[in-house]
Amino acid sequence: MMARGNGLSDAYTATLTRLKAQKGNKPVLGLKVLMWVLYSERPLQAEELRHALGMEIGSSDPDLENIPALRTLLSSCLGLVTIESSSSTVRLVHFTLHEHLLSNATLFHRPHSIIAEVCLTYLNFECIRNFSPTVHCALPKAPLLEYASYYWGKHTKMGMTESVRILALKLLDRFDKHISARLLLLHNYQGTGWGSYADQVVEGSTGFTGLHAVVFLEIQELIAPVLDMKEWDVNVADCMGSTPLTLAARSRQEEVAKVLLKRADVNPDQVDTRYGLTPLSWAAGRGHEGVVKALLGRKDLNPNLADTTCGRTPLSRAAGNGNTGVVKMLLEREDVNPNLVDTQYDQTPLLRAAVGGHVEAVKMLLGREDVNPNKADTFYGKIILRWGLENGHGPAVGVLLGPCDVNPH
Repeated sequence: MMARGNGLSDAYTATLTRLKAQKGNKPVLGLKVLMWVLYSERPLQAEELRHALGMEIGSSDPDLENIPALRTLLSSCLGLVTIESSSSTVRLVHFTLHEHLLSNATLFHRPHSIIAEVCLTYLNFECIRNFSPTVHCALPKAPLLEYASYYWGKHTKMGMTESVRILALKLLDRFDKHISARLLLLHNYQGTGWGSYADQVVEGSTGFTGLHAVVFLEIQELIAPVLDMKEWDVNVADCMGSTPLTLAARSRQEEVAKVLLKRADVNPDQVDTRYGLTPLSWAAGRGHEGVVKALLGRKDLNPNLADTTCGRTPLSRAAGNGNTGVVKMLLEREDVNPNLVDTQYDQTPLLRAAVGGHVEAVKMLLGREDVNPNKADTFYGKIILRWGLENGHGPAVGVLLGPCDVNPH
């Protein structure tokens, strides 16, 4: 029940009834305003909303005469929305209205599909496509460009239709030449460890193709259509250094990885150009067991291939992070060498597991007969038992002092 009880709910119901009974196009416009305010990914500014409501789906250029005046937009809602003077954003008149609108399942039909269609229509306009991918002054001339660039993927995932699919494929065909690709990357990497790197690298969006985009946005339904759309270099890195398979491995997209790995031209060992990790190293280090299983299904994959920055193998990354499911899968393979040391600290996967106090991983590694538990790293000159003791990992030390070949001296 809402904060003010059924009385407020009845008032909203009565207002919506009057809204639908308005003359002319006002009922349609009023409901569209409520839909956009309710389902948008962030509060919309008045100009953004005006342009969104003036779009004709599938048109090639905007018709400025279709864009409703702000006064008309507000009046059609009968006071259910308001504009904040400080930010010029359009909001529902009260937070309880949000709950009331969501509780009415028949009020809006496929809202995310409609919003996706508008965003994609806007991005496909010739005047938008003509913007340079590196231009910095486009947003004032194109009020909906920022929102459409940031969120078309989210609305597409939640509202995929045939119309949305067609519009999305049109955008993705030459996506690396589109200004929205650059805006999307910069938006998603803001506030992350990649932020400053993105600012330096993403001057344009060269290399961030439509194939990269659908994997990056995790729109699984578009993977096959995009792959069938034209010939791709499936091993090329985008402007952030990642191949499509790397993007799938990093973000736990098992089904996408499977689709990519079915292609003979996909190199499962292709390292990214930022950190030098293979897809297997990314998936192993993050504990993405489904992706690891899919990668290990490729006969041409090298499970011992170390990264080019720290020299760590996939097993080293899995063991060091305590990802026991991945450790188990890797150790079940006879071609995985458990004694390979990294080039950063000259540590084996067993040392990495002990340093992190990952008891189960230590047990699994000691279960392999070919594991050498007494190998010290040459960087610090410490054996595994000393690492466990100095880091206060009692359970791991207990395992090491158990029935195995660790030399306590």
